[in-house]
Amino acid sequence: MVRMKPLKNRPHVLVFDSGLGGLSVVNAIVNARLGVDLFHLADTAYFPYGEKADEALILRVPAVIRAGIEATSADLVIVACNTASTLALDKVRSQVSIPVVGVVPAIKPAAALTQTGTIGLLATPKTVTRSYTDQLIAEFGNGKQVLRHGAVGLAGAAEAKLAGETPDPKIFKAAISGLFDQKGGDAVDVIVLACTHYPLVQAELEALAPRPVTWVDSGEAIARRAAHLLQDQMDQEAPILRRGLTTGGADEATRRVLLGFGFQTVEALSVSSQL
Repeated sequence: MVRMKPLKNRPHVLVFDSGLGGLSVVNAIVNARLGVDLFHLADTAYFPYGEKADEALILRVPAVIRAGIEATSADLVIVACNTASTLALDKVRSQVSIPVVGVVPAIKPAAALTQTGTIGLLATPKTVTRSYTDQLIAEFGNGKQVLRHGAVGLAGAAEAKLAGETPDPKIFKAAISGLFDQKGGDAVDVIVLACTHYPLVQAELEALAPRPVTWVDSGEAIARRAAHLLQDQMDQEAPILRRGLTTGGADEATRRVLLGFGFQTVEALSVSSQL
């Protein structure tokens, strides 16, 4: 069957993630009431990215995004995945002709918010050790102390929650203790959620924190950037969740989540068998 490309009355925005973490960015765009049509692409056939080799991701991410742009006639793509952004953002931008918005840990706003001078950074195990993260902290940390913790299994716990399952509470406890039990952890007053999956389980993390803290993620900043890039093209109507895409074939769990989230249709996206 030959699929017709969608008719366009206003900008098409493609939100890309390894799984369903991009839904936190979709939430931010909906809350900002951007006049766009939204599409979400989950590379579920390769989830989780944090367990894959960097070299493989540098090849795969641009190819999957190109296929997503072709399928949705996207005018702007949001790489709503920290791992993909840190590894492949430049590659993606060099291979497509539309604006590409990446996501980075929200170090700068956290540095402006902290009162104690100590920030907690909750990220995937690979993200906390990347030189890219070191550079962000050096450039935007404003001399603040940043305590890092690589949370094992937290993105998967968010996926389980979205699917209606009960995640293992030990995963949330380990994430919280990994930050607050460090030397200096008693001074943390702002926590950066440096993976788009993590805002989806913020309530679970917040319930286990030993005291109230400020939680920061990149969703609002991404929505503002998209609004700036598309400001002359959007209308005044609310965003519409058009179509969800998944690379996982007959992925019924992801399909149920995306339909339940409000997307009108969900379908499989075919990518090169060589990836």
